[in-house]
Amino acid sequence: MRRVALGAVLACVVSLVVVGIGTADVPRAVPPRAVPVLPVAAAEPGLPAAPTTTPVPTTTPASTTTAPAAVPSARTEPVPAPSTAPVREPVPAATAAADPTRASIPVRATGPAALVPGTPCTVTAKACADLAARTAWLIEDGVVRRGPVGIMIGDEIDPTPTGTFRVEWKAEAWTSREYLTQMPYSVFFAEGGIAFHEGSQDSPSAGCIKLVRSDAMAWFEYLQVGDEVQVR
Repeated sequence: MRRVALGAVLACVVSLVVVGIGTADVPRAVPPRAVPVLPVAAAEPGLPAAPTTTPVPTTTPASTTTAPAAVPSARTEPVPAPSTAPVREPVPAATAAADPTRASIPVRATGPAALVPGTPCTVTAKACADLAARTAWLIEDGVVRRGPVGIMIGDEIDPTPTGTFRVEWKAEAWTSREYLTQMPYSVFFAEGGIAFHEGSQDSPSAGCIKLVRSDAMAWFEYLQVGDEVQVR
């Protein structure tokens, strides 16, 4: 009976040692396991009692855990400092005019062209006709070149048009296809075949401006295609 008790005690001690070795690498603390103490049978008379062993608690080293690395915070872009440059306020027109340091843009006047003295036409005209006065002029660079000369114009049925025109074409000898009349030294300047040309001064024209022969030749020689004609 005594041998049985001693064998049980040794078995318990061996199991405790094995458990301690197996759990030594566990990363967490394991509470000591209590080893049950088996009852020991009473010793026979005259024999010493079997010694009892107290289980020794086994402790495992506390696991060493490493704290996770700190996660870097989100990168923030630097905020540019507000500009300290002065803001130029708009300057009223009156102030700008009073300040001599401010550049001013000259404005070109767009008034009407000047009139040629003694005529109702401007300096841009090369030929001028005044229907009310029945006179005409040739003009060069704003100065009268020839005139005033007498003219014959259209009547109420076929009036002479007024306005600003350009010489379209010329014909030294021309016959009207509509009226079958001669129109020597014709200078055409308006729609409908209207022209300066040689013609009688005794009867109205069909809208043209008739000149005596010498004047008609002068108009034909001086005026060129594209020249400005003003009829007032």
